[in-house]
Amino acid sequence: MGNKIKAILFDMDGVLIDAKDWHYEALNKALGLFGIEISRYDHLRTFDGLPTREKLKLLSARYYLPESLHPLINELKQSYTADYIYQRCHPLFQHEYALSRLHDQGYKIAVCSNSIRKTIEIMMERAELMPYLDLIVSNEDVVKAKPDPEMYLTAMRKLSMRPEECIVVEDNPNGIQAGIASGAQVLQVVTVMDVNYENIARKIEECEND
Repeated sequence: MGNKIKAILFDMDGVLIDAKDWHYEALNKALGLFGIEISRYDHLRTFDGLPTREKLKLLSARYYLPESLHPLINELKQSYTADYIYQRCHPLFQHEYALSRLHDQGYKIAVCSNSIRKTIEIMMERAELMPYLDLIVSNEDVVKAKPDPEMYLTAMRKLSMRPEECIVVEDNPNGIQAGIASGAQVLQVVTVMDVNYENIARKIEECEND
């Protein structure tokens, strides 16, 4: 284990779990009951990576969706998301391999996600990654979700790490912005398949040799 990097902080959706579509489909299923739909274009351009409550605020501004409906829509969305997790979430060997090796090498491992804690826990259990985690930071543990760096700074504080000792693994602009603003090194990935031991080890080595 190198000296400089001591922790790897992972985003979840699109990084450890290929779940972006699940959130999109679950929210649209809930919104459909009220005659509203988010287009794929808007999802990718505007909504991807934001917490549900932020998405609902944007939708209220755009569609005159009454704010009094937010708690009900949020509840329906979480319920539909849980259904999708149980149907579709399964272990990926390359992720189990990567996290188990990093864990064995003594790196601290955290998941920092704009999702609620219950969703993160269910997904991590279904993906069989829970044994390798030292910490989970959800949107319930912070005041400001990504792109604000609070989530990553909270993880660093809880792990007693300095920003320069951490690598953040992220895939979307909100998360990448949060990672950079936290002062950590950032490994940008495009899909869950880019999250493998080789790519993370290469990034660690780059940081050690800087």
